[in-house]
Amino acid sequence: MKQFRRRTRICILSLLFLSVVAPILLLYESKGFIEDLSSFKGRRELLRLNLVKQEEGGGLREPILNIYKDVTFDPVVSSGSPVLGVKSDEPAENNDITKRNAGEPDAKGNNDVTKRNDAQPQERRVMDKKIKEMKDQLIRAKAYLSFALPAGNTHLIKELRLRVKELERAMGDAGKDSDLSKRAFQRMRAMENSLQKAGRIYPDCSSMVKKLRAMTNNAEEQVKVQKEQEAFLVQLAGRTTPKGLHCLSMRLTAEYFALNPEERKLPSNPDVHDPNLHHFVVFSDNVLACSVVVDSTVSTTKDPRKIVFHVVTDSLNFAAISMWFILHPPKQAKIQIHNMDGFDWFSTKYDPPNTDSQDPRYTSTLNHLRFYLPDIFPVLNKIVLLDHDVVVQKDLIRLWRVNMMGKVNGAVKTCQGHDPAFRRMDLLLNLSDPMVGKRFSDKACVWAFGVNVFDLQEWRKRNLTNVYNQYLQLGKKKPMWKAGSLPLGWMTFYNQTTGLDQKWHVHGLGYHSGIKQEDIAQAAVIHYDGVMKPWLDIGIEKYKTYWRKHVKFNHPYLQQCNIT
Repeated sequence: MKQFRRRTRICILSLLFLSVVAPILLLYESKGFIEDLSSFKGRRELLRLNLVKQEEGGGLREPILNIYKDVTFDPVVSSGSPVLGVKSDEPAENNDITKRNAGEPDAKGNNDVTKRNDAQPQERRVMDKKIKEMKDQLIRAKAYLSFALPAGNTHLIKELRLRVKELERAMGDAGKDSDLSKRAFQRMRAMENSLQKAGRIYPDCSSMVKKLRAMTNNAEEQVKVQKEQEAFLVQLAGRTTPKGLHCLSMRLTAEYFALNPEERKLPSNPDVHDPNLHHFVVFSDNVLACSVVVDSTVSTTKDPRKIVFHVVTDSLNFAAISMWFILHPPKQAKIQIHNMDGFDWFSTKYDPPNTDSQDPRYTSTLNHLRFYLPDIFPVLNKIVLLDHDVVVQKDLIRLWRVNMMGKVNGAVKTCQGHDPAFRRMDLLLNLSDPMVGKRFSDKACVWAFGVNVFDLQEWRKRNLTNVYNQYLQLGKKKPMWKAGSLPLGWMTFYNQTTGLDQKWHVHGLGYHSGIKQEDIAQAAVIHYDGVMKPWLDIGIEKYKTYWRKHVKFNHPYLQQCNIT
């Protein structure tokens, strides 16, 4: 009898060891997370057929023997890519949540998975002992039910099914032991008695181990499919124009063309070309985003009379953006709207890159226009480029006093492994190519677009627009970089970039949910680079406050278009 009990204990311990994925199994079984997406229909149907075979007693496909680790899966999306036409140029490889988790370890040797899990609320990453034991019991009971028990034990099958229902009902949505009622603990003891009966009737531990291992493999397949669906949906949401923004643009466009031709122009001001003033430029096709950038910049400066804003857009959005600033001109500051189709010289100088991508970050001409700043503003000596997904929190006039040390570009560098935007040169550049590997070092410190000070005089002197075009043409002949204009910027301004203080530009608010509050508070500019923009439903909620305070929600068009 003692030997029999010993064998039973060994079997139970083995089951407990192999059932570490019980929370995952219950999560997917109880909530049915597999969505109806045509892109993944084939794999989903295959999984369903696999599960049907299990119920019919056909067994599960046993995987190659592995050591399965207990991993916490975070259902909260924390990363992404730019959204409409022109975005901050974060590469898709780094915006994708699942791929960022496999990135470089930080200075302390911790990778992004560890940091993200540490940021989760305590009740979500720590499971109390009794809760975990109950979930283990449910997995064991369902595993026993999948076996054909010896004849004459139908009463045990009924008993196990009853215990499963009772325990699931008693647990409910409890996430910690303190949420459990006394009845739940009674159900737990009753389940343990039933499991001991099943262990005596069916003591073949090796079969149970094989079954649970196969169940683990099947659960991991479901998790993989779910992650693919999650990444697909996030990227789709990020590249789709929200209905409210489309409505706003259409209403403004209609009102613009309802005006008389002489009323469609902003007040004429010769100072918009004065090189002694402080000039900012934004490339965008998003009227709401432009309004926030301009409003936040003007509202934080001490002397708005010295500010000139240049908004460069395409012909499709020129009317809407012009109409917005006709209705809401920036206080005391000057503004000029440029239609890129009006640049007659551009078609002869720019030859778009070859790409099959449908991602607007890679196909948008507006993203590449930033490399033609000296041509767009021939009389200016210095200009500050702001991405349209930024919010300015402090006066930026001091950027004109930054010592450029003879360099062309001033930007915040991302050289540290613990920086959310950290990337190495070889992530986006093909350094295995002899020409690329000879010219660029994988140890070079990289930087981010979003807040950039450009010395246009030095730019013209070094003819960097021609350098950009040379790399653009070489990239058509062989793969030198991954799609997007960020790697082209690294190549064009290589050894021509001086570092700005980190407080000028804090990025990552569009994909990283763990940015410190004090870093945001001290930043002159915060950047929603990534897929989760503040104007989208998928935006990170705790960061939206900084952006919303510059949105004119009382405007009748925003109310009529349900922009909240």
